[in-house]
Amino acid sequence: MEDYFRQYGLVAIFSVIALALPLTMLILSWLARYVRIRPYKPNPTKYSTYECGMEAVGGRWLRFHVGYYTFALLFVVFDVLAVFIYPWAIGLGGLGLVALGQMLVFIAILLVGWLYAWRKGALEWK
Repeated sequence: MEDYFRQYGLVAIFSVIALALPLTMLILSWLARYVRIRPYKPNPTKYSTYECGMEAVGGRWLRFHVGYYTFALLFVVFDVLAVFIYPWAIGLGGLGLVALGQMLVFIAILLVGWLYAWRKGALEWK
């Protein structure tokens, strides 16, 4: 039981470090501006939108085609599928038939979702 709480203590220590380090750097950068270590020269060009060395067309808030979001979500779904299947496939010999059944249910749920998206035309680029 003691080892159990010690592991959570390590996670807590790493979480505190993970939050404290970037916050410390941001605060030091902010303080360096007032001590005149870091230059502060505001310019309208610095605050403009910049992309690929060309002048931006339109405003900052443009609407994107919903197909980009659909394809991004599908990528995430199949990426998660690969992340779950790889360790399962490595340890398949020791897991048994129960793990095989669980993975088949997992793949079946994803397959139903993929077929639903296909039937609704979500995979067609319009």
